[in-house]
Amino acid sequence: MAASDQAPIGSGFPAKTTAREVLAGIDLSGQNIIVTGGYSGIGLETVRALAGAGARVTVPARRADAAAAALASVAGDIEIAAMDLGDLASVRHFADDYLDTGRGLNILINNAGIMAPPLARVGKGWESQFGTNHLGHMALALKLAPALQAADGARVVALSSVGHVRSDVIWDDPHYTTRTYDKWEAYGQAKSANALFALGVDLLGRDVGVRAFSVHPGGIFTPLQRHLPEEEMVALGWKAPDGTIPPMVQAMFKTPEQGASTSVWAATSPKLAGKGGVYCEDCDVAKLATADSQRWEHARPWIADDAKAEKLWAMSEAMLADA
Repeated sequence: MAASDQAPIGSGFPAKTTAREVLAGIDLSGQNIIVTGGYSGIGLETVRALAGAGARVTVPARRADAAAAALASVAGDIEIAAMDLGDLASVRHFADDYLDTGRGLNILINNAGIMAPPLARVGKGWESQFGTNHLGHMALALKLAPALQAADGARVVALSSVGHVRSDVIWDDPHYTTRTYDKWEAYGQAKSANALFALGVDLLGRDVGVRAFSVHPGGIFTPLQRHLPEEEMVALGWKAPDGTIPPMVQAMFKTPEQGASTSVWAATSPKLAGKGGVYCEDCDVAKLATADSQRWEHARPWIADDAKAEKLWAMSEAMLADA
């Protein structure tokens, strides 16, 4: 990807556009879409908007009962299937079942994720954020590759975050086997990996009709914060000591429906035809960060690096091959 590609294209949508507003006038009838984590927070609003535009949406869920309850009132063609991103056998079983339907896959939105939990391990001893947010989603996409190629013009959207500014991939110890665990550094690493994964998909997929994008949805209060105690959110400045949300945070944060908009825009916008591999924020392609960028905005250079995307791809394939 050329550095010049990581620049706004003038989407016409302001930062706090809702997912439904992004889809105004877009008919997704006949399209098949998978949204991981599509039953909570911005994932739920992503499913609501896409199904409302006519798509058939499949929601793989670790907690199928909770997904069914959350999606019961959402109109449209929605199906729920069991899957746990931290369990590769579960991921492969879900993907095999989907492939057995014979349906193509027009859009895959890797929305599910965990943020800043205590140190835990999944898979072959992988640090849980890297293992769940990145490796589980990569395994899913690799298994679903035939369905994506069959759709002829598919898109993959990976939920990254401004959290990527906290850390590049920790190439020599991504699973914290020798270094002291830092939950926020590990989150930053996972979010950088999500962005580099999207770039890697695009580099490999563009010649077979598959393009990919990474997305920062914005600051949103959702169940993603479930591992954060109240006092930590106060220390981060997200909440006041009395539990209220400070006016500056209210002005910057988005509602879940607004937070879903950039994912939906990246998945469907005609303005992105022929493009890919870029990191998006506020319903547009983000700028490449400079020394003047604030810490909550723009794409850091390490997530817009083809060589790093290829390095992560090779490293991750080796991890998955051994699992």
